[in-house]
Amino acid sequence: MPSRVDSQLLFPPEPTRMIRRPISLQSRVLLGAASVAVLLGVYAWMSHRAHVENPRNKTLPNLSQFQEGWSRIAAGEGGIDFWADVRASASRLAVGVGAGVLLAFVVGLAMGCFSSVDAVLMPPISFFAKIPPTAMLAVYFVFFGVTGIKIFVALIAFGIFPTLAQSIAQAAHKDVDEHTLYKSYTLGASNFEVVWEVVLRQILPRIIENARLQIGPAMVFLIAAEFALADQGFGYTLRMQSRLQNMNIVYTYLALLGATGLVIDWLLILLRRKTCPWFGD
Repeated sequence: MPSRVDSQLLFPPEPTRMIRRPISLQSRVLLGAASVAVLLGVYAWMSHRAHVENPRNKTLPNLSQFQEGWSRIAAGEGGIDFWADVRASASRLAVGVGAGVLLAFVVGLAMGCFSSVDAVLMPPISFFAKIPPTAMLAVYFVFFGVTGIKIFVALIAFGIFPTLAQSIAQAAHKDVDEHTLYKSYTLGASNFEVVWEVVLRQILPRIIENARLQIGPAMVFLIAAEFALADQGFGYTLRMQSRLQNMNIVYTYLALLGATGLVIDWLLILLRRKTCPWFGD
């Protein structure tokens, strides 16, 4: 029978617990709102100081300058076509991420289930995963040209594919134990049924989680390609407006990119909860 000291070591009193101690939803919301308020307050203070020194400062725009920038975006002035940028960037991101996730799903699942496929594909995928995709722009130019949607889709798809494929293969290796596979074969399941009904069901939450983690890199690749090549899109407008030091436009576009990423992340969380209700947050 454990002593009182042993019990305290195994189950420390709640007031002494700090690591992963849960907090209420209200506290979480208040702390999150406080962090946003602090960031806005720091920016407002920096902007105020900059405008005291130079009333025409454009690097840290104040509220009136932001309002002027929003008016220009709404009116489409100064070479800004907001909705054309949205359509161009959204289509490139959607097709690129879709192609990359689909390719990584097929290849990663095959690598995780079949040792021979893993032995053949893991070395080249591991090699290409270490090369920054933006460093391969010249290669993409050769194979996909410098105009059209192909170059953007290729950069995004092949940018996220190696890491995502490795993550899916690793999940298939680690998250599905041998006992489960043996039991499935004992019950008469075919190879396809084991892959589809056992392995995929077990690793589907990990696939969605790893896809979530690739949204940020995918947006980086998109903006980098648009910055260098596009004549429309968020990256193109960021390049043109930053040259003119219209930081009220630049910061607005950056905020919209961040909000878009958060919305996509939230949608993937909802998808995981709907398709994998057994997987806890």
